[in-house]
Amino acid sequence: MSAGRATGSEATTGMTDRQTITGTIRLFQAELLCAGVVFLAALSLYSWTLAPTVTLTDSGELIVVAHNLGVAHPPGFPLWVMLAHLATMVPFGSVALRINFTSAFFAALACAMLPLVVAELMMGAASANASKLGKKGARQNKRAAPPGTLGEIQKDSRSQRLLVLAPALGSGLLMVFSRTLWSYATVAEVYALNALLILAISFLMLRWRRCLLAKRLAGTGANTASSRSAAGSDIFLYVAALIFGLALGVHHVTVALVLPAFAVVVYRTEGMAFFGSRRLLYAALISVGALIAVYSYLPLAASRAPVINWGTPRSLQEIWWHVTGRQYQVFLAFTPKIIGEQAVEFGRMVLREFGPPWVPLALLLACAGLGNAFRRDRTAFWFLVTVIAANLAYAFTYSIAEDKDAYYLPTFISLTVAAGFGLYWVIQLALSERRLFGRAYLVAAFSVLLVSAIAFSGNWPFNNRRHYFIARDYVENLLSAIEPNGLLLTLDWQVASPMLYAQEVEQLRPDVKVVDVNLLRRSWYFDYLRHAYPALIERSHEKVEAFFADLKQWELDPQGYANDPERSRRITALFEEMIQSMVTNENRIAPVYITSDLPFADKRDGELVKWLNDTFQFVPQGLVFNLAGDRLFHDSPEVKLQTRGLADGSIRFEKDDPVNLKVLPVYTSMLVNRGRYLTLFNQPERAVAAFEQALALDPGLVTARKGIEENTSKLRNQ
Repeated sequence: MSAGRATGSEATTGMTDRQTITGTIRLFQAELLCAGVVFLAALSLYSWTLAPTVTLTDSGELIVVAHNLGVAHPPGFPLWVMLAHLATMVPFGSVALRINFTSAFFAALACAMLPLVVAELMMGAASANASKLGKKGARQNKRAAPPGTLGEIQKDSRSQRLLVLAPALGSGLLMVFSRTLWSYATVAEVYALNALLILAISFLMLRWRRCLLAKRLAGTGANTASSRSAAGSDIFLYVAALIFGLALGVHHVTVALVLPAFAVVVYRTEGMAFFGSRRLLYAALISVGALIAVYSYLPLAASRAPVINWGTPRSLQEIWWHVTGRQYQVFLAFTPKIIGEQAVEFGRMVLREFGPPWVPLALLLACAGLGNAFRRDRTAFWFLVTVIAANLAYAFTYSIAEDKDAYYLPTFISLTVAAGFGLYWVIQLALSERRLFGRAYLVAAFSVLLVSAIAFSGNWPFNNRRHYFIARDYVENLLSAIEPNGLLLTLDWQVASPMLYAQEVEQLRPDVKVVDVNLLRRSWYFDYLRHAYPALIERSHEKVEAFFADLKQWELDPQGYANDPERSRRITALFEEMIQSMVTNENRIAPVYITSDLPFADKRDGELVKWLNDTFQFVPQGLVFNLAGDRLFHDSPEVKLQTRGLADGSIRFEKDDPVNLKVLPVYTSMLVNRGRYLTLFNQPERAVAAFEQALALDPGLVTARKGIEENTSKLRNQ
């Protein structure tokens, strides 16, 4: 036989390899098609349900920071700030709408990454199964290999592509319609970008693993890849390391918690030897370099003295405090009580994540999928379980409020991926049943559509923020009751945050001096007040400087103050004297107002509240109290409150939503206070109108009903 002619065996092998390559290319093209479909579905949905303006919680602050390239609350989120700033340059819509859209875009990309992650896990499982057979055995058993092995998946057969593509598409759509990601895809927040980066790193790490497994199976060694093969695959590892370092510049806690899961992938792919190799060192250096580069934004931004310069992180110590979230460490508690409460809260959240709690189909699929992953590929199983375990271990000890659900995003993502394995199991059952084999496509389509429809129908009423004007109306309603140059004191972040956006970006009522009493305990906030209201600071200069000097010392050594009662009493007294000075001095120029939470502040501000009660009459005007220096009746025009979406049923809110916890109670309580005030000064007709407004917002409000009955009786007797 001539050297130029191949043997029959060689020809067959070559043809098989070409078929395998062709099948793999077609499969990858189909994966990209799935990702594209999911991306378009997600972007369309998120754009349609996008909030048109500022929303509650951190939205207002973050928009101002992105708009002016400032420093956000710890850890600063520098990567998000820089990317969101680019969006502010787009010439359409309001600044808030532009930044809200970045969340929709990042979330859509995150959803598009999920099918690729699921497909990589499926292909990785197939490669792992094939490698167990051995190089020679795998070639001999390609035709007889069970569904899901590498040889079967790489064939251009519809049933085997279905085993990869249907779970990938189904899990991607499930992620699109999930409660938490969808909710953060429609507002200005950092979590959509965070989810995208976590999924991008996961995809790259899993692709790196599969490339190594495939090369070993192709003949580069059963236990270790050749240096050339490893070097070619390591590009995925190094890009993942780069993105990991950058991702730490968004929400580093949840990103770092995924690191143990990546270590599991590395260990089960390359063994312990990798952890002492130069490859790990190179990856670590790339991550650290990216981390330093992205966080160098903080001192650079702080040096510019932007509008919001939270923590003024200029020195290494201040940068460290800011990045590590020093001020939030008080919320970490390793007590059985806290852990138990957080576990119960998580149980409630996970039940509603993929639809109504009473239809937990996606969760059942996720449980089945974890079992399927355990049987098919232990690496995939331990990867998902480690993500969930690390995430919950941290989140159960961290007792914060409004955005706690975002801390569970890695867990929700892992459950979505597990649901993809569950769909694989369902389709595999259909393929194994002779009577269902020809209908496997129908089974796959029905399963994907059913799971997606349940999630969509359950979460649409809560996540459709197309007409969400609650925060904007809240700000305008508050300001409408305040006279020119008035001072407003508040303890409510749901007031202070959107007010920052309204005043700093949209220049709405810049004459009103809005002071967050809680933030007065942070030295950086005085820089903001000097920028926004210089005359306010100047009029109380002496008291401000006295407190500020002690505050700087407290920030250096808070524990020292806690251990020294005398120092603690001194700084508390200076704080109260400063606020008393502000109120007294501003009251000579224009009225002073407080929000409804201040009279009910906790014991930390007890003396301040006592002084306010002893010195002033709280006159309800709109959504604020006017501090009057006498006990006479102070009439004021009725404030027409805008309440779009608040209680008209156009948007639904969970019980733990800030709207139900913070905003709606302000409206109802202030209307009730207004009714009681008018009742006290014998204005029954106007009192009834106030009580009726409160009742329209909350039909179950007993105090409003009693107020109406009392004043209606007075009117009848007149």
